[in-house]
Amino acid sequence: MKQSIAIVDYGVGNLKSVANAFAYLGESTEIVSRPEELEAAGAVILPGVGAFPDAADKLRTSGMEAAVLQQGRKKPVLGICLGMQLLLERGEEVRPCSGLGVVKGRVARMLTNEKLPHIGWNNLSFPRSSPLFQGLEEGSSVYFVHSFSAQDTDPEQVIAVTDYGMQVTAAVQNGNFFGCQFHPEKSGEIGLLILRNFAALNR
Repeated sequence: MKQSIAIVDYGVGNLKSVANAFAYLGESTEIVSRPEELEAAGAVILPGVGAFPDAADKLRTSGMEAAVLQQGRKKPVLGICLGMQLLLERGEEVRPCSGLGVVKGRVARMLTNEKLPHIGWNNLSFPRSSPLFQGLEEGSSVYFVHSFSAQDTDPEQVIAVTDYGMQVTAAVQNGNFFGCQFHPEKSGEIGLLILRNFAALNR
């Protein structure tokens, strides 16, 4: 029997929409706010809408940063939007701030002539395979809302990109840690397939 998926509550938004998407797929989730609650989960979601330094501070002061890093050694962890950005080494939004450091790179304002924030649907390309995108076709469209993106990344850790007047790192993976800059929970059938693939890693 699968264990439930823990959705980390560290004072940022979009927890309910993520939980609702998994519920639609028949997957059990729990919204958790204490580090010890992660131990019983089969997988972990790090959601996020907000500013990098505030979120990073809340993760650290709550003890969730250390707990997520520990759990990621043995079970899948998925960061969504700001949650993905927090997986990187540092952020430059508002003020310089260190991230969890499990994915190489920094989070900086997008260098594009297109309008910011980047809001809307964009097509994905997959430079390398990942179980997160099993069954997806090249050019699958997903929903983005952001002004900052992962930069100076390790190409070996980039599993999806898109174009928005610049190449945008759309998804990353390092071992059990996965990250999506876009919102799978707001990306229709394609997003549900991605969440289903992530849930399938929970064994």
